[in-house]
Amino acid sequence: MALVFPSVSVSFTKVPGKWKNWRYVDFSNKERTFPRVATMCASTSSKSKKIVWIWTENKHVMTAAVERGWNTFIFPSHRQDLALEWSSIALIYPLFIEEGRLIDHDNQRVAAFAEISSPQQLEQFQISEELADKVVVNLLDWQVIPAENIVAAFQGTQKTVLAVSKTQSEAQVFLEALEHGLGGVVMKVEDFGAVLELKGYFDRRREVDSLLNLTKAKITHVQTTGMGDRVCVDICSLMRPGEGLLVGSFARGLFLVHSECLESDYISSRPFRVNAGPVHAYVAVPGGKTSYLSELKSGKEVIVVNQRGMQRTAIVGRVKVETRPLILVEAKVESENESYSILMQNVETVGLVSLLHGEEPQQTAIPMTSLRVGDEVLLLVQGGARHTGIEIEEFIVEK
Repeated sequence: MALVFPSVSVSFTKVPGKWKNWRYVDFSNKERTFPRVATMCASTSSKSKKIVWIWTENKHVMTAAVERGWNTFIFPSHRQDLALEWSSIALIYPLFIEEGRLIDHDNQRVAAFAEISSPQQLEQFQISEELADKVVVNLLDWQVIPAENIVAAFQGTQKTVLAVSKTQSEAQVFLEALEHGLGGVVMKVEDFGAVLELKGYFDRRREVDSLLNLTKAKITHVQTTGMGDRVCVDICSLMRPGEGLLVGSFARGLFLVHSECLESDYISSRPFRVNAGPVHAYVAVPGGKTSYLSELKSGKEVIVVNQRGMQRTAIVGRVKVETRPLILVEAKVESENESYSILMQNVETVGLVSLLHGEEPQQTAIPMTSLRVGDEVLLLVQGGARHTGIEIEEFIVEK
């Protein structure tokens, strides 16, 4: 038995206002046909960022979701009015259910949509390759479908599968049990508390998954060089003592460069800024990638890391490139012959993050004006060769 989707007669009318080109879908015709769908296979990464969409008609749920960074909402086709109303409150991305698919306001298919009410339907669940890259699955009765059936159905899928969950606990079951296939969840709720609980779950899981293995490196060489174009990165978040960006002349070893959150005799604290280094340097960005500092601009993302190796994503608000005097710094990791280097501005407000000793560090940064051979700083050691910021298996020499 193949999974079936209802097929309905539709009519389209132009709608004035914000979405003047969107077509309204009329579900008044109740006739049904039953198209067959084909198989999907392969796998997705369990470490990919999970998608969260919200299915609700409650304004409090909507505002709670938007405030936590989730702005894709699912509506029945006849609730275009509600989508329009909410769009005047916040910037949202509305999707509408229409005959086995989710469409956007331009009538473009974004995802396939299926409702499953029995273990038999779930077992035979198949989606055609050409339908959509994303598939939203609504299990109508959790109690009659065992968890092991859900795992078996979605394990090893190539498409991004989002399961409809009516509580935070259901969403957590999906996210924890289906790490090998599930791309995210659709929260179908009218209680904003479920949104808060889900955000808390993501925060806790991110703390566990986001720990980087920072390495102790000893400074072996410090030398003033000359003038160069250095980059100040201002992010849309406040950084605390011990936090900064991972930067280096070579991607194989990135130094943890401290933010300007510490007080100075020369300027006020700027906890949103990292004086990161010259334009050629690499900086760590989400997804295990690197970017050149010269490529950063407003709206891009970088990784903020603290002394313990905890990382979080931050949005770049502004980048300033100015010509300044530079210092060349080289360091080595104990028991390695590899040398790592970075160039930084020769000024007291710029520094490298020092080692963590105890729970409350006495010192979080060593200023460039105080840096000496033998000092110990934090370094992220990783693979060498990079192409467009992605680690590759290839012979390469950098010096």
